Order: sequence, then structure tokens, then C-alpha cells
Amino acid sequence: MNTELARFNMIEQQIRPWEVLDPNVLALLATLKREDFVPPAMRALAFVDTQVPLLDGDPSGPCMLEPKVEARLLQELQVQRHEKVLEIGAGSGFMAALLAHRAQQVFTLECRPALVQMARENLRRNGVANASVVELSAAEGARGLAAEGPFDVILLSGSVAERPQALLEQLRPGGRLALVMGDEPVMRARLFTRAGEHAWSDLDLFDTVAPRLDGFAEQSRFVF
Repeated sequence: MNTELARFNMIEQQIRPWEVLDPNVLALLATLKREDFVPPAMRALAFVDTQVPLLDGDPSGPCMLEPKVEARLLQELQVQRHEKVLEIGAGSGFMAALLAHRAQQVFTLECRPALVQMARENLRRNGVANASVVELSAAEGARGLAAEGPFDVILLSGSVAERPQALLEQLRPGGRLALVMGDEPVMRARLFTRAGEHAWSDLDLFDTVAPRLDGFAEQSRFVF
């Protein structure tokens, strides 16, 4: 496979049509080697418009999101060089690497030991020194990392059922949180911005579907 041609086609045929036009984001996607963060058995899917499973034998488990979804979330967060970022769901470390190239410091949380090891190795091998993979249980990860906060940016690399209030409260004033929220068959990516001590604005971004993040509460359902 001609990886550079595949990368070019990914950007031009998948990512640009999804309204990702920020030249800095596009330049980063053109240089950071996505294929280095894909499990070897899935390498052929590195540039395909699909979610890539990360663990053998668990096709419905944790995965890399579609390239266009990763790119759009990165663009919408508008990460700046002086900012501190928290990611929930490290996966293979690719999103943390993208964030780290834009931010001052990134903390990415992961509850699966195999993925903790994978993400750490992928980040090390690609020379990403300002991203730290933190191993926490799913329940702990859902509460964020208040000891290192507040954060300028928080990203959930997976879906949740409800607005995660504990994470919103770890944002600085003006800080942004991006996530995918809702239930199948249609979920929605949303961007929250902290507008005051107890106030957040929110913006609907696009419809998509992403695997659930472990540790977050599901919506209550009443039975009569």
C-alpha cells in the first residue's frame, strides 16, 4: 500500500468534505502517522472511513474513531499551545498525539491495561513527550482528573448517555469539552463551553455513533 497516497486520499475524500478546513489541523493529519497507532492486524484499515477495533477478539469494544470524526473534534476544540488537555479513553494514543501537537500538556485516561501499554508505546515511538497515559478504573476515569485540573480542553473519545457534570466542573472559564452523547441508532457530537462558575453553553456539532465509554452512568428508565 502506498501510505502517503492513502493518507492524502483520506484527507481529501473523507476529512475535507466533513468541513475540516483548518490548515493547521490538516497539516498535522498529513504528518502524524496514523498507521503507527493502528494494531498491526488492522493496519490495512488505517486510512479507511471506519472505526478500527483495538483489541483482538473484541470487535464491539474500544476502537479508533473514524478519521473524519477525530479531525472534526480536533478542529472544533481549537486547542492552543498554552493549554492543558484531558482526554477520557486513550485507546491507541492517536487522539492524545494529535492533541499533544497542539497543546502544552495532555493527560489521557485509560482503564484497560493492554491499551495503557499500547498507547504509552505508540506515543513514545512517535516522540510525543507531552502526553501522559494515566491508568485508572472506569469509574475513576469517569470522574476525570481533578488533581491535575482545571483544564482548558476535555475530550471524551467515545460516547456517553448523559452530560458529565463532574467533568464540566473541571473546565477553566472559557474551557471546552467535546463528546458524543445519546443512544443508538443516532448520537450527537456536542461542544460545551464554560461560561461562568455555574454556567455552560453548548453547541450541537454533528450526528455520529461511537462506542460507549465505560464507567459513565446510563440514562434512567422508568418502568410502570
